[in-house]
Amino acid sequence: MAEPDLPERDADVTVPGAPEPAESTDLRARVAELEDRWRRTLADFDNFRKRTARESVAQRDQERARVAAMWLPVIDNLDLAISHADGDHTPLAQGVRAIRDQALEVLAQLGFPRRSDVGEMFDPSRHEAVAVVHQPDTESGTILQVVRPGYGTGEHQLRPAAVVVAKGD
Repeated sequence: MAEPDLPERDADVTVPGAPEPAESTDLRARVAELEDRWRRTLADFDNFRKRTARESVAQRDQERARVAAMWLPVIDNLDLAISHADGDHTPLAQGVRAIRDQALEVLAQLGFPRRSDVGEMFDPSRHEAVAVVHQPDTESGTILQVVRPGYGTGEHQLRPAAVVVAKGD
């Protein structure tokens, strides 16, 4: 009589209640350790990717601010030329005004708009007081005149405005 074909018994098949072979326990522990290392490496890489993206944005913002700040003396000189040509409507004066306006628009597009601070309250984070004038009919701390305009908003300030501030009674 021929013996029936019995399926071969797998060495890794465990029988409930039977002790696990030591080799299988070691393999499971090694797999768990490798899986833990893989998950930690994946998390580290994700953190690295996020940190690199933040640093890239910060570096780009710093470079944009540095380049924009280099243009401020040019705009200040254009403003000075316009103030000397006050009331002059010659093509040259109009051309200088147009160039200044274009430069101001470029700064605004870069995130550094020119601020008009006259009439606002003095804020040391946005303004630099260059003079204090006694004005009894004006509330103390009100900006009376902008000597040098400020650029930017909030945390993205390129330069504080140099201002003349009122001092009331």
